[in-house]
Amino acid sequence: MAALRRTLHVASLAAGTHRALAGSLADSCLADRCLWDKLHAQPRQGSVRTFDWFFGYEEVQGLLLPLLQEARSACPPRVLDVGCGTSNLCTGLYTKCPHPVDVLGVDFSPVALAHMNSLLEGGQGQTPLSPGHLASRLHFMQADAQNLEPVAPSGSFQLVLDKGTWDAVARGGLPGAYKLLSECLRVLSPQGTLIQFSDEDPDVRLPCLEQGSRGWAVTVQELGPFRGITYFAYMVRGCN
Repeated sequence: MAALRRTLHVASLAAGTHRALAGSLADSCLADRCLWDKLHAQPRQGSVRTFDWFFGYEEVQGLLLPLLQEARSACPPRVLDVGCGTSNLCTGLYTKCPHPVDVLGVDFSPVALAHMNSLLEGGQGQTPLSPGHLASRLHFMQADAQNLEPVAPSGSFQLVLDKGTWDAVARGGLPGAYKLLSECLRVLSPQGTLIQFSDEDPDVRLPCLEQGSRGWAVTVQELGPFRGITYFAYMVRGCN
């Protein structure tokens, strides 16, 4: 969470976020939807249309594309981004993946989703997003990541992505974070992969994941450094 707090203080570099708001968020409960609605409602400067905590799609495409290649028995493989916000993780997969992919972004902020749907459809005079493959799909749904029952039945996705969502939910208490993890694993195919992207040290995160993911294999891969900060990809996969 240290990097997330630092990112909040410099958010204006990426999305025109007011420093005063960023500072107040850094000291607040990041599991509060109203705070995210307020953040996502801030005007954007210039051509910046998405906002990413930690890093964007380009920094992790080398990790994601091989996993999607492995999952091509499902055609197209389904990807869920929990707590997608206004990140370019979903849009990057949709517009740059050379293989068919079906991407769903979920977030509890209607403000974030309204922006992403406008971006997808070409609202406010923008050009609609074009898929990297004609068979690819991208859509967004409002949902609480701790309750994905309205989103999909069990085993629906070959890849589930969590970029900073555990970190934010855990600020409201670990029980909520474990509920998030449980829901991510419920909707994940037994042969699929859950990836949590975070700056949290493995000595802290791995015991939590191992406790909450019994029956799954948990590994970690170092990422970066990006802008001087080292991140980690915590991967949870079926043991078989």
